[in-house]
Amino acid sequence: MSVVVIRKAERPDAPILARIAYDAWATGILPLLKERPGMRQAEQRRLTLAVGEALERIIVAEIDGVPVGWCSRARGRAYVPFLFVMPELQSQGIGSMLLRRMESMLELEGAERVHLETPADNVRAVRFYERQGYRILALRPDGRAAHEPFMSVHLEKRLNPFDGDIEDDD
Repeated sequence: MSVVVIRKAERPDAPILARIAYDAWATGILPLLKERPGMRQAEQRRLTLAVGEALERIIVAEIDGVPVGWCSRARGRAYVPFLFVMPELQSQGIGSMLLRRMESMLELEGAERVHLETPADNVRAVRFYERQGYRILALRPDGRAAHEPFMSVHLEKRLNPFDGDIEDDD
């Protein structure tokens, strides 16, 4: 695989980041759901809005200048609401790189723990997070309509925040 570069998201990235998120959702989450009319379009809109609202809190993985994955954090807390990698490039370490970088950023800000959620039926994602050192804290409904209950796994990882002075030897 080519070299993966992690960088801060920029405004022109937004459409491709939304597409990466949708493609990952369509291959990883949609098969777990009972598809209803308009569901795909609603998810495209939701993810496009999510990218736009969080752009300043998103980091991007790119290969040869092309975004292939991204990770975001919530405003003002150590919570990772989104981590997506293009389906054809999953299981190649890109998600792990993004998650480690986000954890490092949170550690530098003093966070002692990071939290995230994923659908309980998405066993692949749950196992991925467990391999990254996360532990399951709770299983709870994710807020969808009562006629279609969907459980979400809440996970946590302890971090090692930096505590001390940085000496300047210059």
